[in-house]
Amino acid sequence: MRRLWIVSLVLAIALAACRGPAQPAATPAAAAAGAPGLTGKLSVAGSTSVQPLAEKLAEAFSATNPNLQIDVQGGGSSVGIKSAGEGTVDIGTASRALTDQDKATYPDLKAFQIARDAIAIVVNNGVAVSDLSPAQVKSIFSGQITNWREVGGADAPIVVICREEGSGTRDAFQSLVMGDATIVETAILQSSNGALRTAVSTTPNAIGILSLGYLDQSLKAVAIGGVQPTAENARSGEYPLVRPFNLLTRGEPSGLAQAWINWVLSPEGQKVVTAEHYLPAK
Repeated sequence: MRRLWIVSLVLAIALAACRGPAQPAATPAAAAAGAPGLTGKLSVAGSTSVQPLAEKLAEAFSATNPNLQIDVQGGGSSVGIKSAGEGTVDIGTASRALTDQDKATYPDLKAFQIARDAIAIVVNNGVAVSDLSPAQVKSIFSGQITNWREVGGADAPIVVICREEGSGTRDAFQSLVMGDATIVETAILQSSNGALRTAVSTTPNAIGILSLGYLDQSLKAVAIGGVQPTAENARSGEYPLVRPFNLLTRGEPSGLAQAWINWVLSPEGQKVVTAEHYLPAK
């Protein structure tokens, strides 16, 4: 019996040596740092301006965590704030700063700035005007200027296209340009950046506001006071219409939400931000 026990012990030791040292389980600290091997699901919803960047960040993070699913949806900044504040999503997104009203309604809401974005003033490609002053932009969107000839263009009525109430892009534009003035009531409202881009590009004499990341050849970006809306000009401070991109959580983030946010703010995550032509968080 003693010989059998010794033989069993020797075999157990040999098998352990073949397997190598035991691998420790991932620690909470490792998970928070975004270590590979995370599993589970994250729900993200809110700003349509933040959405394409959030999708790219989710795709890059999931590449090293193939068992982690990050579902990114739009809906607008107000949806992101409400959803995060009420805890119906893991992470909300907003393309504007939180207001005092937001903070009063959702006192546990935490905001993490992950990038900055420029708001471009865009026109239909058929519009000859290529430069406007901030005062002219305000007058056009408030309805005081109604014809392109008043700003050096052709004799044609201006068609104002804007984002809907609750849009982070609209709220930021209101703060940065409009002040106490209101958007003209005849403005055609669109529910997303993509819809606004299509509307401006297909509507003669149209003007609108658009996230820098959505610019393409289908429409024309207008310079503001001679300064083009580019990432370089926004980064230098020359281009004035710049707003934050925020991720939002109900209370301090933990688990998978914390891991993703930490990675997004890391040098690796910020490389994705700049590669997508947005400004880094700081």
